[in-house]
Amino acid sequence: MKIHAAVARAPHTPFSLESLDLEEPREGEILVRVVATGVCHTDIVMRDQHLPVPQPVVLGHEGAGIVERIGPGVAKVKPGNHVVMTFNSCGHCPSCNDHEETYCHEFFPRNFFGARADGSSGLSCEGERVHGNIFGQSSFASHALCHERNIVKVPEDADLTLLGPLACGIQTGAGAVMNALKVEPGKVLAVFGMGSVGLAAVMAARIVGASRIIAVDVNEARLALAAELGATDIVNGKASDAVAAIMALTGAGVDYSIDASGVPAVIDQCVRVLAPRGTCGIVGASPHGATLTLDLTHILSGGRRVRGIVEGDSNPDVLIPLLIDLHRQGRFPFDRLITFYDFADINQAAEDSEKGIVLKPVVRQPAA
Repeated sequence: MKIHAAVARAPHTPFSLESLDLEEPREGEILVRVVATGVCHTDIVMRDQHLPVPQPVVLGHEGAGIVERIGPGVAKVKPGNHVVMTFNSCGHCPSCNDHEETYCHEFFPRNFFGARADGSSGLSCEGERVHGNIFGQSSFASHALCHERNIVKVPEDADLTLLGPLACGIQTGAGAVMNALKVEPGKVLAVFGMGSVGLAAVMAARIVGASRIIAVDVNEARLALAAELGATDIVNGKASDAVAAIMALTGAGVDYSIDASGVPAVIDQCVRVLAPRGTCGIVGASPHGATLTLDLTHILSGGRRVRGIVEGDSNPDVLIPLLIDLHRQGRFPFDRLITFYDFADINQAAEDSEKGIVLKPVVRQPAA
């Protein structure tokens, strides 16, 4: 079938809007008519080849839409179901067997290699291979092929134009608090980086009852929004020494910290503000090959911990419906992070995201 899609053909160049051929769904695959897709920093990283994703490629990994057709063997959804497409996993490695799919041993091949597990792609352009299957979906397109393992059925009365970011960025921030760190009521959390991931963490921390939620950024507008969304304290890292400011607020430091920046110097601050037995969770994507130097005595003497967190340790079939329900209750207003663009304006959306003009751009497909 013919679809329209945004194709990344070269680093640091705009997406090319093209008509492509998409195969019919194979066994275990699901054809989704995309309604809207979030634009994530990781999409820009892949486009610009900071991660070795093959090109030409259709990116997009925060897609939401409606099932049109299913391949043989699919039982999880049926045509007409409303769905969110999230990260993919293999289903048979030790991590998947332990229900820890975010640490699938094949996470990179299944999500970043631009091909199905057998090496094929369902996309082409006049005989030219176009790489697809990014995060098991490639949803910068009017239609996407995904899999039972990375599709989440959602209520049909939920607004599909809002739901795509729950697939990655929003679930990463919320899941870091709820699942990975398991922040308890009364504990103190500092979040560094008030992009969509960090702000999702702030909202989740309020839901779980953290007594103090410290938001750190250099952008006053984002800090002001963090305060509206649940932060009890804000720290401008440009105007003051963030570590000194947090220690002054807390005395002994924080029970938990989250880095949503991916900047090694900021991660070091995240670790330095930990109280004894505190845990730092790293969710921000650092440049490939980036390294971190830490004070080992500080870590050892206080029993402090540093850990990476992928996709918020999420079981998407559980967390995404929960976040939708919390949004309906008015307790998780992630819609305040979203700015909508027409799909034809995807390059403007990407540029505005890179410049920090918007928090979470979402590109909407034309009405069916």
